[in-house]
Amino acid sequence: MNWLDSMLPPAIRGPLLDQRLARVPTRCNEFGYDPFGFHREEARIAIRLAGWLYHTYFRVQVFGIEQVPPGRVLLVANHSGQLPFDALAIIMAMFVEAEPPRLCRAMVEKFIPRAPFVSYLFARWGQIVGTPENCLRLLEEEEAILVFPEGVRGISKPFYRKYQLCEFGTGFLRLALQTGAPVVPVALIGAEEQAPAINLKPLARLLRLPSLPLVVTPPFVPLPYPVKYRIHVGEPIRPVGDPDDEEAVAEQVRAVRSTVQTLVHIGLKERRHVFW
Repeated sequence: MNWLDSMLPPAIRGPLLDQRLARVPTRCNEFGYDPFGFHREEARIAIRLAGWLYHTYFRVQVFGIEQVPPGRVLLVANHSGQLPFDALAIIMAMFVEAEPPRLCRAMVEKFIPRAPFVSYLFARWGQIVGTPENCLRLLEEEEAILVFPEGVRGISKPFYRKYQLCEFGTGFLRLALQTGAPVVPVALIGAEEQAPAINLKPLARLLRLPSLPLVVTPPFVPLPYPVKYRIHVGEPIRPVGDPDDEEAVAEQVRAVRSTVQTLVHIGLKERRHVFW
């Protein structure tokens, strides 16, 4: 084993990466692409880079991932950290820790397709714009979807509100009801401390961005500190009822949010230190 492989999770060292990629349950055509643009070969480089961040930089620990059921599923997580390294960690956990390995699709913000190169790369790596139509199609194909119902509010909240969840959107619950997909609550601990920042809202509006964080600690850019990530996965929740029943949907969304918040409190209580 070379020194580069030693910095990756054991499950994807050397030829094990290709073996794990081959087991990902997603449908590709004769050219190697799935309907949303994912390509196994083009994803290899991204997975190795993400694997280094996951294993060596953030030193991720995962608890309860065996509770993620097979087939269609919605992973619903807290969101924080200015840049979406929390999404990267959860996606990698599903790829290197879950059995069988899963390609978890994160719902990226709608401004991403306007960014040069990024939209192309995200598609090749399996991530898609978070529209209800895209989510519905993927769930019908028995895929795993990662949702952050706090949206941009989660990653741009002030530091004094760390680990206090913002209100959840209701779209994920309606999708779960429409497709029969279970909802799995997920809490990620560590990202709140990776880049303490304030959000320059007036400048963000001027630039037509959802947020514009200014990191208040050196080096004053939203690059993460090497905090230790901990991912806590809860038991699946199976929503019931009519997706058009506003009151029932809102009540179940509050229940999911409460469960994620409880997992956050458990994770904070169990960790010893921000960096180890």
